Amino acid sequence: MFVRTATRRNKDGSAVRYVQLVQNEWDPATKSSRMRVVHSFGREDQLDRAAVERLAGSLGRLLGHGQQTGGAAPELAYAGSVAFGGTYLLDQLWQRLGIGQVMTAALDRTRRDATTERVLFALVANRALEPSSKLAAAHWAGRTAHIDRLPATTDDACYRAMDWLHQVRGPLEKQVFSQVAAALNLEVDLLFFDTTSTYFEVDGEDEPVPRDKDGSPVPGSEAAGQKAMGGFRVFGKPKDHRDDLPQIVIGMAVTRGGIPVRVWCWPGNTADSALIRQVKDDLREWTLSKIVRVADRGFTSQANRRYLRCGDHHYIIGEKLRSGSAEAAAALSRQGRYQEVTANLRVKEVKIAEDERFAICDNPEGAEHDAATRARLLAQLKEMTEGTDTLTATRRAELRGVISAKPGLNRYLRVTPGGLLRIDAGVVKAEENLDGKYLLRASDPKLSAADIAAGYKQLLEVERGWRDMKQVIDLRPAYHRLEQRIRAHVILCWLALLLIRIAETAAGTTWNKITDELGQLTLGTFTGPAGTFRQTAELTSVQRDIFARLQIPCPKKIIEAAAPATAGGKAQASA
Repeated sequence: MFVRTATRRNKDGSAVRYVQLVQNEWDPATKSSRMRVVHSFGREDQLDRAAVERLAGSLGRLLGHGQQTGGAAPELAYAGSVAFGGTYLLDQLWQRLGIGQVMTAALDRTRRDATTERVLFALVANRALEPSSKLAAAHWAGRTAHIDRLPATTDDACYRAMDWLHQVRGPLEKQVFSQVAAALNLEVDLLFFDTTSTYFEVDGEDEPVPRDKDGSPVPGSEAAGQKAMGGFRVFGKPKDHRDDLPQIVIGMAVTRGGIPVRVWCWPGNTADSALIRQVKDDLREWTLSKIVRVADRGFTSQANRRYLRCGDHHYIIGEKLRSGSAEAAAALSRQGRYQEVTANLRVKEVKIAEDERFAICDNPEGAEHDAATRARLLAQLKEMTEGTDTLTATRRAELRGVISAKPGLNRYLRVTPGGLLRIDAGVVKAEENLDGKYLLRASDPKLSAADIAAGYKQLLEVERGWRDMKQVIDLRPAYHRLEQRIRAHVILCWLALLLIRIAETAAGTTWNKITDELGQLTLGTFTGPAGTFRQTAELTSVQRDIFARLQIPCPKKIIEAAAPATAGGKAQASA
């Protein structure tokens, strides 16, 4: 085995020399010796001589039982690696959207440490990549994952940064929205709004304090004359089916493209119908153009609708067909043809009032689901009531009480004047007419029925946001007891979801697939006589494609380099 050079001539007559490690092998068929290329080192003029010297050194130590040959350079020592790909992508989006610049400009007007912005980014990246407590996140930043310009941090620094974030949350949210809207050319003519709740596994409610009309605590100097008193984590109507635990209510506004533009927090006993007024007032302060707000059925009260129409704004709100309202009954009685919007959505407009428009939507797939659910409930109810005529009145009353605690079954139950339990055929027939249908109420006269239906269907983007915030970003559990830190925690989750949605939209794939691929991109640390440097792993074609779709430059090969420590104990570093 030996090293040789092979020459290849280009069309222009120039010669290119390649360095190869070859081995002579005997070919029995031709009864001659043939050279086999074991490894190609590439072009001679682009040869990585340092790598060849390290190989020669390794062979020398093998042959000399640990003695290094005179011409081989000392080998570098591998000191470890940290995650790099995910934090690099998020940091690039963070800077492109101007979030870092907004925070830095706000910090310049205070005496706080300039690294506060970096600490907040680290907490946001932790929520997006490896959700954990703030104590674990402080250990994660720098030790497990690379955060640019933040070699390490502490849990105290994280808490101080969150306290500052809560103090500036109002103007910060507005400036972040302006930066994001300008960078992404967001269409904010249609905003989707919905709420959720998140519970806390604590013994009881928070102590009541004076609060303003928006549910925010009032400072002691301004509390005089405030009549509203209440805690933040209190019992309310949960959406997580945990009515035994105190909760808070969280609202989120999302664009038609699924980009979350703002979040709100309220005490846990705040009703949905009262929240939309504050949301409208807050967004009005952002001086947005005409907006059509899309909300779920919990916001359909007449007072809410009247308030939403102030200022030349409009709404699309879902209406319960089973509510028994005059509008629902009138809409169902109107004749007309359905217009197909998508493969699984048909819509027809019905004329009921002069100042509002109504559209009935029909989802064939939803109709099949409703029918299957009803069949399962009826079979269960039939099994429970079959043969009950022979029971005593007391036993039937007990069974009636059990069924009444199950709304899905109780809906179809009828009790005869004699106390017998029967399935209500009239209710079943009425329910069949409602399979897959829902009613929409809109105030904008220029929207077509198809646009009304498509706009309301996009409300699923908010529901997907809640699902990802709870399952991907781990909104819960929140390891905080102070209200300002709980509110700051929600803002961090919102910023993480914002970056995730932008990455998914640009890359055309899910966040899980992005992180699975970029999780393989690590940053290694090497030390040697010449100093210490940090080098990224080789990029795969899929990783390069992700960066290209997001219009993010591929990371540099060498991230940091530092000379050996001088006599004074300091080292010169470069990035």
